[in-house]
Amino acid sequence: MFMTQDAFLGNKEYGQLMDGSVSWQSPSNIALVKYWGKYGEQLPQNPSISFTLNNCNTRTTLSYYKNKESSFRVFLEGHREESFEPKIKTFFERIEAYVPFIKDYSFTIETSNSFPHSSGIASSASGMSALALCLVQMEKKLNPELSQGYCTQKASFLARLGSGSACRSIEGPLVVWGEHKEISNSSNLYGTPFLGEVNEVFQEYQDTILLVDKGEKQVSSTIGHGLMHGHAFAKARFSQAHENLSSLITVFETGAIDQFIKIVESEALTLHSMMMTSHPYFILMKPNTLEIINCIWDYREKTGSKVCFTLDAGANVHVLYPAKEKEKVQEFIAQKLTKYCQEGQYIHDNAGLGAKKL
Repeated sequence: MFMTQDAFLGNKEYGQLMDGSVSWQSPSNIALVKYWGKYGEQLPQNPSISFTLNNCNTRTTLSYYKNKESSFRVFLEGHREESFEPKIKTFFERIEAYVPFIKDYSFTIETSNSFPHSSGIASSASGMSALALCLVQMEKKLNPELSQGYCTQKASFLARLGSGSACRSIEGPLVVWGEHKEISNSSNLYGTPFLGEVNEVFQEYQDTILLVDKGEKQVSSTIGHGLMHGHAFAKARFSQAHENLSSLITVFETGAIDQFIKIVESEALTLHSMMMTSHPYFILMKPNTLEIINCIWDYREKTGSKVCFTLDAGANVHVLYPAKEKEKVQEFIAQKLTKYCQEGQYIHDNAGLGAKKL
């Protein structure tokens, strides 16, 4: 069922909850067709599709206390993290109309990641989606008649207002965000499961994340998206994303994995090319990123493997491969690619089914 923005507006007539807490675990995701460029209130300039990950996740407990003055504190791995609080404050201000009850409570937000905080893996998608799910769970306690479908879509809608890609972390294994003419349930407001046929070759797809650079990103995603305004190639890029998603619909159905590789790798390089041709411009790849890409291409040519890569807006490399190649590709990674990783670190992951209530 398609929801409009007004459908998510909150009910101000809710009662009150006794002090309590709710907990959710939500995963990160890796985009195959990239979202880059936004308008309005966290709305995408082009549609995207992602694999929801399984092992890289955030666990969040939201404790709430009846209070005349709304406030919150954030703890990461048990330690107060005041640097996160301005972003949470902005998030709460954006979502107040949709969950107006938050003004009546003070909160303690306790969060932990299954991956090292300094690993260079963006935790905004998993973190914001977990927090959104906690808030919707509060609303469900206030109004038990809310349907599960509504709660799922509202959590994705709220997560988007915290971090755009977070709206793709609620469900899995393939999630679409952004309107696309060939995907009837697609929406700019929230992520939706990809309902097309998916060939068995894409089932239980593997993703090993190579941690090339664990430092803070050179440019924030917010700034990066803003650079698409007035970008010389923006219009062509948005059109390309639509076309690539159209092609992936057929690829998923037919199992045309060679075409999958071409689209996914091209999308990754296009994302970085948009940053390299913006004003100001950025190069987020590192020398070892390129070494890994060349090693993957060489290995694929020599062995006929269907391994490929994709990139987020940073230096780390996501190595994607079918489940049936798991043993061989992971051996290749251990022998040939770990030397390009910071401190030899990498994380094995795979496509998962989305968030879990704890």
